[in-house]
Amino acid sequence: MKRFLFASLFVLIATIGFAQPFFDLGVKAGVHYSNMSFEGDKDLSSDAITKMHWGAFGRVGVNRLYVQPEVYFSKKGGDLSFNALSGGFDYKNVDVPVLLGYKLVKTPVLDLRVMAGPVFSFVTDADYPDGSDRFNDEFLNDNLFGVQYGLGVDVLFFTLDARMEHAGKVYDDPDFVDGKSTSFMLTLGFKIL
Repeated sequence: MKRFLFASLFVLIATIGFAQPFFDLGVKAGVHYSNMSFEGDKDLSSDAITKMHWGAFGRVGVNRLYVQPEVYFSKKGGDLSFNALSGGFDYKNVDVPVLLGYKLVKTPVLDLRVMAGPVFSFVTDADYPDGSDRFNDEFLNDNLFGVQYGLGVDVLFFTLDARMEHAGKVYDDPDFVDGKSTSFMLTLGFKIL
């Protein structure tokens, strides 16, 4: 039993010793296609909108496994139609995803990655459809929790990510509707370090 433990400890230390830790830091920007879904009113519908986001990311890992925290500013929402009323339900927020990733393909020039993890969002401002008295800031959630998942590719110092995001309740009116946001994101980044 002592030999087994000693051998296991030796293999663990050797693996850690030969592992190649890495650290990346960079900036990113992109577009996202977001839409709102509302429960509670069948007359209310929403069409997707396209907006921009920009921020920074870090990546730290060993061999193929990594953690990627990010922070970026974005605007999300949807174009609403409700009886004779129409207009945008837009909200500005700061997103902080913390993603766990794995490099499926790892070469000196190209990496193909998968990633998933939670995203914490802090809503800073919201705009509602013009002339609407159904929406107000009282029912807008300032803090959201959601999930992101997707694929990424690194080519030298450039990164390209394609992700889906499912956020929690953005708008929570017990007498009217519950609104949730879903986004598809395409992001181009540049590694500074």
